[in-house]
Amino acid sequence: MKWYLDVLKKYAVFKGRARRKEYWYFVLFHVIFTFVLVIIDIMIGTYSYDLRFGVLSGLYLLAVVLPGLGVSIRRLHDTNRSGWWILIGFIPIIGAIVLLLFVLQSGTSGDNRYGPDPKGAAVDTPSDSAG
Repeated sequence: MKWYLDVLKKYAVFKGRARRKEYWYFVLFHVIFTFVLVIIDIMIGTYSYDLRFGVLSGLYLLAVVLPGLGVSIRRLHDTNRSGWWILIGFIPIIGAIVLLLFVLQSGTSGDNRYGPDPKGAAVDTPSDSAG
């Protein structure tokens, strides 16, 4: 939940880098909250089957558009890619697969052109004990 709240605190921050952990915890809690709000919308009668969202879930989705976009762009920055790569998602099927591959990749170790390593360590490899 900490990672989700951290993303919300960076509401419209598109600069810097985001770890995989930050991105995927945001996605996890976003899906959970959306699912719960859709169920509540159905229970209180505010869900539109034609539009496929309700009042509460629609307001929530509107509120997290910028944080979701921001964390996605920062995640691309962590892999040393421009945030403009997010536009590839508009290509049906192939674009979503390419974006998924990008966000699954490990971030670059150490600083890159988008900022310092969000993990704080330049290299996460075990030390070589051969001497």
